[in-house]
Amino acid sequence: MRCYLTRTAAFLPGPAIENDQIESRLGALADEAEVKTKILAMNGISRRHYAQDEQQRPTHDVYALGAAAAAACLGPGVDAGSISLLSAGTTFAPLAAPGYASLLHSRLADQGLLTQPVEIASHAGICSSAASALVGAIRAVAAGEHRAALAVGAEHASDVLKASVIRPVDDRAEHANVRSSRWFMSVFLRFMLSDGAGAFLLQQEPNPQGLSLQVNWTHARSFAHAAPLCMQLESRTGLLSQDLGVLSKHLIPSAGKFLGDALQTHQDTIDSHAMILPHMSSYFFRRKMEKVIAQHCQDPLHPPPYWTNLATAGNTGAASIFVMLDEYLQRGELRHGDRILLFVPESGQFNFVLISLTAVLR
Repeated sequence: MRCYLTRTAAFLPGPAIENDQIESRLGALADEAEVKTKILAMNGISRRHYAQDEQQRPTHDVYALGAAAAAACLGPGVDAGSISLLSAGTTFAPLAAPGYASLLHSRLADQGLLTQPVEIASHAGICSSAASALVGAIRAVAAGEHRAALAVGAEHASDVLKASVIRPVDDRAEHANVRSSRWFMSVFLRFMLSDGAGAFLLQQEPNPQGLSLQVNWTHARSFAHAAPLCMQLESRTGLLSQDLGVLSKHLIPSAGKFLGDALQTHQDTIDSHAMILPHMSSYFFRRKMEKVIAQHCQDPLHPPPYWTNLATAGNTGAASIFVMLDEYLQRGELRHGDRILLFVPESGQFNFVLISLTAVLR
C-alpha cells in the first residue's frame, strides 16, 4: 500500500522580524551584543517570526501554532472526518504531559476540526521530533492501519529564549574562550531559533487533480550510541543549550555515515533526486553539507541542487522541514516524476531522518 502527501501548510506568526528588530520581541541581555553580531553574520538568517508581541507576551502558544498550520492544511475540499491518526512533534511543549498531540487534538476539536476520536502520537526531541512524527504517520498509512493521517510540527522557541524568562548560567570567568562557556551555549541560540509550524495530510491515494508526493521510502537512525549529548532543553529550568565543540566534532561524520547507510539500505542514489531539501540550522554548515552530499553522488562534481528558506523563514527547528516543503511546493517547479529528498539532521544526540518523495501530477 502507498502513502501520499496530498496537502501541505505552514504558519509563521506575526510580521517578519529583521535582524535589527530581534530585541523588540525577545528583549536584550547584558553583554550579548557582540554575540549577536557574530552569530547573525555566521548563520545567514535575515528574517524570522516570533509568537511574541513587543512586551514579550505570547501571541500564540505551541498548541495554537500547530493548530493554525493544521487548520490551513485541512481547508476546503478536505474530509477531516477521514483522519484517524494525529502524529505531532515539538521541542518546546509547556506541559510535560499529556503529550503534544493530545492537547493539539483538543485545540483542533475546539475549531470544529478532528471532532472524532483519533489515534495520537506525540514525539519529543530537538529538530527531528516532528520529522519522526511524520515518518511514523507515513508508515501507518502505508501499512493500511489508517486511510488518512495528519502530521504536525511546531516550535515556540521564543517562549524560553526571551529576556524575561531565560536565565543563562554565567560561567564566563571560568573559560579562556567564551564559546566554551555554558553562558555562550545558551545565549547564542537567541539569535538562531524562531517560531513556526507546519502540517501535512497523508493519504493512501493521490489527489485526483493537482500535485501529490508519493513516499518512496523513509529512513531514521540515532547515533546516540556513538556521540555525546550536544543540545538539550532542561525541563526544570527551561534552559536551552548547545555544545558547539561536540557539534563540530560529531555532526558531519555522523551525517555522512547515516546518508551512506540509508542509500545502501534502500538501493537508491542521491543523483536520482531532482532536489534536496535539507534542514540547516545555519549557513555556517552549508559547505560541509555540500561536501557530504557530493561524497555520496555518482558524479561528485555535479550533485543535485538543494533549496532552503532558512534566510527568510528562520530556523524553526522541528517545524522547519514542514515550513520548507510547503514554500518549495508553492514555487511550482516540480514536474511529474521528479524526486525530492527531505534531509533532517538533529544535534540533540545526533538523530537523522531522510524521506524520499516522487511528484505525482494529475
